[in-house]
Amino acid sequence: MTKKLLALLPIAGVTIVAFAAWTITKPKPKANPAPQRPNIILIMADDLGYSDVGCYGGEVKTPNIDFLANNGIRFKQFYNTSRCCPTRASLLTGLYNHQAGIGKMTDAEDGPGYLGHITDNAVTIAEVLKTAGYNTAMAGKWHVSNTEGRPTAKEQLEWLNHHKEYPEFSPIAQYPTSRGFDKYFGTIWGVVDFFDPFSLVSGTKPITSVPKGYYQTDAISDTAVAYVNGYAKSNKPFFMYVAHNAPHWPLHAKPADIAKYKDTYKGGWDAIREARYNRMVKMGLIDPKTTKLSPRWNDNLKWEDNPDKAWDAEAMAVHAAMIDCMDQGIGRLIAALKKNGQLDNTLIVFLSDNGASAENAPAYGAGFDRPNETRDGRPISYSLKKDVMPGPETVYSSIGQRWANVANTPYRLWKQESYEGGLRTPMIVYWPKGITAKKGGFSSQVGHVMDFMTTFNEVAGAKYPTTYKGKAITPTSGVSLVPSFSGKAVPGHEVIFNEHFQARYARSGDWKLVSGADRNWHLYNLAEDRSETNDVKDQNPGKVKELDGLWQKWATTHNVLPKPGRK
Repeated sequence: MTKKLLALLPIAGVTIVAFAAWTITKPKPKANPAPQRPNIILIMADDLGYSDVGCYGGEVKTPNIDFLANNGIRFKQFYNTSRCCPTRASLLTGLYNHQAGIGKMTDAEDGPGYLGHITDNAVTIAEVLKTAGYNTAMAGKWHVSNTEGRPTAKEQLEWLNHHKEYPEFSPIAQYPTSRGFDKYFGTIWGVVDFFDPFSLVSGTKPITSVPKGYYQTDAISDTAVAYVNGYAKSNKPFFMYVAHNAPHWPLHAKPADIAKYKDTYKGGWDAIREARYNRMVKMGLIDPKTTKLSPRWNDNLKWEDNPDKAWDAEAMAVHAAMIDCMDQGIGRLIAALKKNGQLDNTLIVFLSDNGASAENAPAYGAGFDRPNETRDGRPISYSLKKDVMPGPETVYSSIGQRWANVANTPYRLWKQESYEGGLRTPMIVYWPKGITAKKGGFSSQVGHVMDFMTTFNEVAGAKYPTTYKGKAITPTSGVSLVPSFSGKAVPGHEVIFNEHFQARYARSGDWKLVSGADRNWHLYNLAEDRSETNDVKDQNPGKVKELDGLWQKWATTHNVLPKPGRK
């Protein structure tokens, strides 16, 4: 990031020197110093597949993420809420996303579960840790505040194309700096042009131009590094949330990063998927007896018969390049912590907000958060014919369903769905001073993004409030992940649930009841079938009834379903 852009970031440090007090005649006995509280860095990728990174079986070069995994813990059964903004709402508040106010997207709707922004009856991790004496900062994608467009389509496109500027992208009261973060640099909305992002702000100030050669992933990483260097001068620990936009579509990457993968995906969907599965088995991440490679989605088209082989291989190469660039930035962040002597006592978490996306980006076309031309007037292609190669700023494209299925190996389906391919996330915890479990090991604890609130409060000595700023705060459902840091076998959540655009599930123990938008329940025994390939609902009608009852009760009490008498 250039000095010009970094100058916009409000980075400051405070140094406080403490002196010990002694009597003249006899020194007081030294008190045992309180354990130094860790810095906490939460890094989240956007639409990263379960098996994309190397330490989860992928072929993408991620040496820095792999370093965190090889010296920390990888979680095998960690859940998100299947889409960007709901996951972020749950992660930040320690609540189910409907309780936090974001049951769907960021549109303001009627009903407490569908406000489209974090409710006043929730607190963020930043708000809680700030009360415990932590510095707080965020870099990256916010996407948990109301995103309302301009009155006309013409005005909206002028705004998206940077041809007109407005002072607010969302109500300022919903910005990160209004929800506990002292510093913020990133995008308020969801989809971005990686070379010239819409809704980019520093604090609350819109950034109306970016330097030549700007790339959003690098800007987020460089901001995080700058925060770390600034906080090195403070005696207070810090909490930092690094929310990458990568590798969410559009497929935008730097040519040098794309070139690394120009031949990687020419072998096609099956070859990559099978290689990933075999690596996952070999590293001990999955047990082939209980986790089979699910049938490839819509396998009626063989790679050798695919008329768009060149385009499809390039699309996945760009996806890989976006991840690679993110990993490079994480490497710079690790190096900054090490240089400042803070690496060993920094708790670093890495995860994805949902499974890889099967969305067909060109089909959406321009509008809402997608421009139709660049700032300098070049038209943006939304071609559905795969006739324009992905990668540059002038093309909006995505990897599509078949590659998304590969990215989520070995599981079924993808983002938005309540099957494992949409919900199960790679999740890594690294903390040299706080983890005594075997380095590079795995945890089978059933975890959920709402658990970070409880976990971080425990290691920071913070207390989750019952009231905040005069508002009653909804109790958290999160459980602590700290026992897993010492290798303890803790089951975690006994029962967990989800609902998003009518896709839903209830998991109790190893039983999982799940449905898609068709609303038909399907039952799987995850102890024997983690890939959800064998529906056993007909053999277990009692279990279906039991889990359906649990889901209905949860939905009624967690703002998923309308209150009685409410439409």
